[in-house]
Parts: sequence; structure tokens; C-alpha cells
Amino acid sequence: MGPGPRAGLVGLLVASGISAAGTRVSVVALPWLVLVTTGSAAQTGVIAFAEMLPYVLLQALAAPLVDRFGGRRVSILCDAASVVILGVTVVLYDTGGLPFWALCGLVALLGAVRGPGENAKHVLIPDIVTAAGLPLERGAGLLDGVSRAGSLVGLPLGGVLAATIGAGNALLVDAATFGVAGVLILALVRVPRPAHARAARPEGGSGVRGYVDDMREGLRFLVHDPLLRAIGLMVLATNLVDQAYTAVLLPVWAKTVFGSATIIGLVGGAAGLGALVGNLIFSVIAHRLPRRITFAICFLVAGAPRFFLLAWTDSLVVIVTVVAVTSLSIGAINPLLGAAEFERIPERMRARVLGAVGSLAWAGIPVGGLLGGWLASGVGITWALVAFGTAYLVATLLPFFQPAWRLMDRDRTRPPGQPFSRRLRTAVAPARAATSTTPTPPATAVVVPAPVVSPARDGAAEGAGDAVVEVDGPLDCPPTASPQPRAG
Repeated sequence: MGPGPRAGLVGLLVASGISAAGTRVSVVALPWLVLVTTGSAAQTGVIAFAEMLPYVLLQALAAPLVDRFGGRRVSILCDAASVVILGVTVVLYDTGGLPFWALCGLVALLGAVRGPGENAKHVLIPDIVTAAGLPLERGAGLLDGVSRAGSLVGLPLGGVLAATIGAGNALLVDAATFGVAGVLILALVRVPRPAHARAARPEGGSGVRGYVDDMREGLRFLVHDPLLRAIGLMVLATNLVDQAYTAVLLPVWAKTVFGSATIIGLVGGAAGLGALVGNLIFSVIAHRLPRRITFAICFLVAGAPRFFLLAWTDSLVVIVTVVAVTSLSIGAINPLLGAAEFERIPERMRARVLGAVGSLAWAGIPVGGLLGGWLASGVGITWALVAFGTAYLVATLLPFFQPAWRLMDRDRTRPPGQPFSRRLRTAVAPARAATSTTPTPPATAVVVPAPVVSPARDGAAEGAGDAVVEVDGPLDCPPTASPQPRAG
């Protein structure tokens, strides 16, 4: 008899926390390694770009494979590959055989396996949380909490390790955490593949054609869902700025003002502590709060102030205190986002759509490090902090005014994963059906939103009712676009 649902939840949480701690060690170690060996803020940005570009691309491009083969299997394979890549990096660095171009290549490989691996872990959340009998907000909050706890440990640990045993050797800690995470998921996490994954794929739906159709289906769902589009576009901007802050601005500020990598860990640890405490609070009460306004206020408080703070004062006591207090609100952001996403995405498309949303939200990250390095080198660290802080402030005001964000508030009458009536539900129909050579199936009932006739809750337009129409054959029509208007 294998591990039960609670053991699976504990295994996933612990694995995610340990992996987050190791990743945060490398967040400090990699830029510090470049800074102490080259002294170049621009090359520090290049390293961040080399890791995050393949991370973002493969998070989306590998998503259909995650849906096909399951999040558990992909997560384990990616963790194992990360151990090997980091081990090779450390060996080459210690033997003097790691020029900058080779470091960029290895870091790119690391990003290429981290992206699908983290998406695979994310995909496991709803099934494991539901099996354990927890609300989605609480389950997403627990996962975010252990990740933030890992960050709280990993950032200061990375600063201490980089300052004592060296940035290169600190990467060994990251390799060990990937190994432990993979073993935990292998031993404890048991998630049966859903019916849609076990079902035989139609002829013509396998191989490259099936992969392309799967990818198209996930992208179509994202494009025609106004809230998912709004999440992706907003977090695209904030993640770009966050990457500039983490990969370049904070390390350059710490080196310029204090000359020590320990400061990076101290400031990062204060943010991690505040976020962890906030997460513990919001994991308990988040499902009772209005999602949109809670999310908007918390993101506004957690985002821009730290940039202006570093530009305004060099007082470490003030900085650490304010960063810790404002970071309390970070704990609400990812649980609320995660719950809204899980509710809107059908189970069989989860990896594809989450991969598409994640790639859109992370698309600015590769550029963030480059822009941070370029701006810090060009105008100085103070003005670079002010510029990026202003951009963050503008982005975090959007949920207060953009109509699509009203869809974030939960619909308690609709089961998770069932499409909302305000967009055409044929978005969940497989695109690959059109290319199948199998006999045409019977007519399919499709729910289509009725015309808008009255204002809905929070002033958003809502359909008066749903009409059911008969469609002969497989479905392959994109949904009608809904009105327009994700953290790292």
C-alpha cells in the first residue's frame, strides 16, 4: 500500500521548500560569482538572461509533455538533470576550466530543465490538495508558504556560503537540494493520471502533430480568457522588474554600499521572513477575503516601496525593518492567483494553460537582468532603482481599474475547472480533433453564453443565461474574444 494523500501533500510541500532554498542559494551565488570574477554589472545581467530565457521558453514548450506524461515523472527527471548540470558547473569552476561563455551555456541548460520541472510541480497542486481535503486557497497558500520558507533560509545561506566557501562551491548546495526534492517526490507523491491522460489519443493526435495541437489548444484558452490574459500581462511587467532587482540591482547596491554578499542575504531574508509570516496568516483567512481587492492592495504594498527605499537611504536597520513589514503582504499574492487560475482551467489542460500563462508572466525575466545591468551601468544604481520602482508602481495599480480583474472574485456555485459562462466554452475543445482521421463523433452539446442583458456583481457584464446548441462533429473553432483588460 503506497503513501496516502496527506503523505503526498507533505512530500510535495517539503520537496518544494527544499528546492526553493537551493534555488535561492544560487540566486545569490551566481551573480556574486560573476561580480567578483569580472566586476561587471552588464555580464551579471547576461548570466541572468542566459538562465531565464530557456526557463521561460521551455516552461511553455514542454507543457504538453507534462500533460501527457504527468507532473510527477517530469518533475523527478528535471530534478535529476539539475543535479548533473550543477555538479558539472562546480567541477569545471574548481579546476579552472569554466570561461564565461561555458558558464552561460551551463546556466542556460539549468534554466531549460528548471522551467518544466517547476511547472510540473505546480500542476500537481490541485489534485493533491483536493485529495487531502483542503480548499484550493489553503493548498496553494501552503505551497507558496514552504517555498517562501525555503527562500527565507536560502537567501541568507547563499550570502554566507558565497562569503565563506565561495560562490562556486555554494552551487553544490543547490545541487543537493534538487536531489533531495526528486527523491521525496519519487517516494511520497502518488497522483493517478486523470482519465483524459489515460485515454487513447486519436489517430493523428500523436507525435509532432499532436504536440502542436496541444500547444495551440493551451494558447487558445489563454488568449480568450480575459482574467488569465490580465494576470499574464501584469506579472510580465512585475517579474521583469523583480528580476532586475534580484539579479542585478540588489547585488550591485550591496557591493557598492557595503561591499559584502552577506547584505544580499540579509535584505532578502527580511523579505522572506515577512512573506512567510504573511503567508501563514493568509493561508488561514484567504478563502474568506474578497480576492481582487485583497490581491491589489497586497501587491501594491509589496512591490514598489523597496526600490524607493534602497534609493533613499543606506540605513540597514531602516531597510531591513521596512522590507520585512511590507513583505507581509506578499504572502497573499500567489495563493490568490493560484486559486483563481486553478478554478478557471479545466483539469486535462492544466499544464498547457499554466505553462502558457507562466511563460507570458515570465517572458520579461530574461530581459529584466539585461535592462537592470544596462541601466545600473548607464545612470547609476540610485536612478536605476527609481526607474524600476516607478514601473512597478504603475503595473500594480492595474487591478484597481482594469475590468478583467473583477473576474478574479470566486464563483462559489461553479466547480473548479469548469469554464465560466462569460467566454465560449468551446475553448476547452481539443484543437487536434480537426486533424483526426477517426470517424466523426456524435453531435456535441456546447454551452454558449447568451447576450449580455444586465450588470453582474461588481459591475461586470454577465450573460443572462446559457444556450445549448448542437454541433455536428468535432469542435475546432476558437472562442469569441472576451473584453480585454500573474508573482514571481
